[in-house]
Amino acid sequence: MVQVVKDPIGVQLGSDANVPNVDYLSEYARAAMEGETGALCIRVVGELEGRELNLRYCAKAHATNVLSFFSELPDSLGDVAICAPVVEAEAKTQSKSVADHYAHMVVHGVLHLRGFDHGEATQATLMEEREIEILGRFGIADPYESDV
Repeated sequence: MVQVVKDPIGVQLGSDANVPNVDYLSEYARAAMEGETGALCIRVVGELEGRELNLRYCAKAHATNVLSFFSELPDSLGDVAICAPVVEAEAKTQSKSVADHYAHMVVHGVLHLRGFDHGEATQATLMEEREIEILGRFGIADPYESDV
């Protein structure tokens, strides 16, 4: 069953996950868009869908925390897929709240759609600084501080 949360930025819950801050996902996305316009869909997926997407688009046979898909359509920024079981496991491993980790994944995914990347150290630093600043607006701590 797919539950759609109504907002100008679309949020789809394609998983049975209990997303703790579902009403705020679009707010995190809007903050990361920083004036960019265009449609955006955030889809929370389960393990199977996450694995299928990562295999199809990245040739990796496992689910990952977040995937970003650019859109070629006018007036569309793209789509962000967040894998609920991976996000929940990472939050536990990294001693973070699940709600804060979802916020981080939304911001991270949207920044990818805006052209940010972390393929090299300089790019990673710029992207991480941007994430920290945006999350800080919501009172969310530096997500990289507690990484192990």
